Amino acid sequence: MSTLLKPGVAVVSLSLGLVCVSLVSQSVMAADEARTYEQVVNRAIDYLRSKGQAADGSYSAQAGPGVTALVVTAVLRHGRSPDDPAVAKSLKYLEAKVAADGGLNEGSKYRNYETCLAVLAFREANKDHRYDKLLKGADAFIKKDQWDDGEGKSKSDPEFGGSGYGSKGRPDLSNTSFLIDALKATGNGADSEALQRALIFVSRCQNLETEHNTTPFAAKNPDGGFYYTAAAGGDSMAGKTENGGLRSYASMTYAGLKSMIYAGVGPQDPRVKAAVTWLGKNYDLRSNPGMGDAGLYYYYQTFAKALDALGQETFTDEKGVKHDWRAELREELAKRQRSDGAWINDNARWLEGDANLVTAYALLALSYARQK
Repeated sequence: MSTLLKPGVAVVSLSLGLVCVSLVSQSVMAADEARTYEQVVNRAIDYLRSKGQAADGSYSAQAGPGVTALVVTAVLRHGRSPDDPAVAKSLKYLEAKVAADGGLNEGSKYRNYETCLAVLAFREANKDHRYDKLLKGADAFIKKDQWDDGEGKSKSDPEFGGSGYGSKGRPDLSNTSFLIDALKATGNGADSEALQRALIFVSRCQNLETEHNTTPFAAKNPDGGFYYTAAAGGDSMAGKTENGGLRSYASMTYAGLKSMIYAGVGPQDPRVKAAVTWLGKNYDLRSNPGMGDAGLYYYYQTFAKALDALGQETFTDEKGVKHDWRAELREELAKRQRSDGAWINDNARWLEGDANLVTAYALLALSYARQK
């Protein structure tokens, strides 16, 4: 004999049923997203191994060892072992580039950049401490290469605390951002002297006039974003405003935000607040705001590292829209992946016509965009 449910009981039963269906649906969607993510990553790594790597273990060696270091870091961050034959060959190639002073690629004009990137690769491969000595030497090298009193620079000098390409004769935020990554990777705390020196330089690359930045540029374009360098008369890849200010752009703003967080600057600090406000006004994954498609994949990896460091699962834009930035980044990169598993930028500026470099950037971005 059947029993009729009372109306209240029926509503509860129906609600519970809908909740169960919703949870199952969400679980299926999550599983599908995880499967797509793994497919995207595996195809990219297969491309690098089968088409990108040279016989000596290098990637795009004509551009120096930096590309190889980026590839190794990206592949290791996706769970591959340093003893994997392809990875081990690349690590051996990088080891052979280490000079007696601890830096990479002696004679290169880009030693700071190349050494900092190699530090990240060796750190990822150092689970069994096999690279402790090498990392200690590299740490000493990059600290010595930092622009400070060793180069005759006082704290009041716009170049103080930064790092740059030797070919340019001045530090910049991109190189300093990689320096900060490397210092953190070698175990330097946020309060270390080297990181705090770097923070002085980073703060001067922000369009925000504070006690941390009294350069003439900040007041001319006080929007809270970041530009390339305050040194040597100042420079922004996005150009200048009509009154001579330096235009902010997204890749440098994310690099600046990430660098400040790594150096211990908290979320209530005016510098962090101003950077987050600028990024909220310019949230976009179709372009590198302020630069269009130039440096797009470099932008993706700075975007991912910065928002991961910020520690927010969602990012709220100027209009109040909450973005699941990890999911949105995964989706954007999956759409942009080529049929052979690589990524490449149609705008070849800053070597982004090189599939090895761009694929490394994309994999690095994805490593910070895993489902939580």
